[in-house]
Amino acid sequence: MSMTSYSTSGASTEAVGYGGFVDALGGIATIVLAIVGLSGVRSLDLLSIATIVFGAALLIQGGAMLSEFSVIEATPQSNAVSAGGGVGALFGVGVAGIILGVLALLGVEAAILDAVAAIAFGGALVVSASAVWQLLTSRSMASRFDGGTSMLRVVASEVATGSSSLQGMAGLAVIVLGILAVSGVHSGGLNLIALIVAGAAIVLTGSTLSGTMLGFMRSSATSTAPSRIG
Repeated sequence: MSMTSYSTSGASTEAVGYGGFVDALGGIATIVLAIVGLSGVRSLDLLSIATIVFGAALLIQGGAMLSEFSVIEATPQSNAVSAGGGVGALFGVGVAGIILGVLALLGVEAAILDAVAAIAFGGALVVSASAVWQLLTSRSMASRFDGGTSMLRVVASEVATGSSSLQGMAGLAVIVLGILAVSGVHSGGLNLIALIVAGAAIVLTGSTLSGTMLGFMRSSATSTAPSRIG
């Protein structure tokens, strides 16, 4: 592998890792806002703000994953790996969530718009779950970190599978909660609970993405460092 190729993929991997970290912070902020809202402190306003924050977190996750997929698809080992509609869904739903949250914050049918945003968030989590697994288990990604131990690769694959499965299940739960909220069943409380579930899912995905990518990057850098004699 040439020095240029290594530098490009290393920079991309680092961007994905830190992008996942920021994404996880967005999920934590969403959870905190929703919990405070459940306590009764300006519930509708905090619900709308949490919706905006989560929409921004989806945009960050989509950008980080798209950056890595663009590098993977340009390598000979890509094996036709494609993000499919998963990353596109993150971008589209993220933008829509921010817009709906802003409108709700302005007082335009706040409960309904926040519930619709929650349903969209759940759908994005379900659709993008497979993209996370594809990213961390692609042949191109594995070949880029050949210096790592086989145990690291096995653990990364299992963690990627587990986190994507949990994200998919969390997305389904968020969709159900959002539908119940739209129907008028404790709409404010269910919307806040849906955002807590969605925030927890994106914290898991973001921390998994960040930890795995940065861990492999350090492993690769260590194994490829030139040895010095004398």
